[in-house]
Amino acid sequence: MIKLSTLLIAATVVSGSMVFSAPAKADDQLAVSICEYIAADDKNRLRSKLKSSRVKIRNIYDAVQCNGNNLLRHAIASNAADAGEYVVKNLSKSSLSDGADIAWAEANGHGGSALIAVIKDRAGL
Repeated sequence: MIKLSTLLIAATVVSGSMVFSAPAKADDQLAVSICEYIAADDKNRLRSKLKSSRVKIRNIYDAVQCNGNNLLRHAIASNAADAGEYVVKNLSKSSLSDGADIAWAEANGHGGSALIAVIKDRAGL
C-alpha cells in the first residue's frame, strides 16, 4: 500500500516536464499519472489508476500538487470538467465548504468554469 507521507514529495508538472525533489519512485509516478489524467480530462483512467493503487482522492488531496495547484484547481485550470467532477464527488463536503477553490477560480479568470457550479452544489453554497 502506498504511504501517504511519501506522497508529500509529489511530482510537480512544470511546462510539460516533470521536476522531482527526490529520485523518482512509484509514489511520484502515481502523482504524475494523476496530474496527467486530470489535465487530459480522462476520468476513467484516473479512476482506474486510483483503484489499482488502492488510493482514495480524499486521502491524497492535500499531498498531491499539479503545477503548484491542488487537484481541483488543476482540473479547473485545465478545463477538465469530467475529471474535476469526479474529484469533487470524492471529496468531503467540509473540505469544499470554505469556498477557497471558488475564490481562487474567480481570482484567476476561471469563474465561468462548469466545475464552479459542481463545487457549490456539493458544498451546499
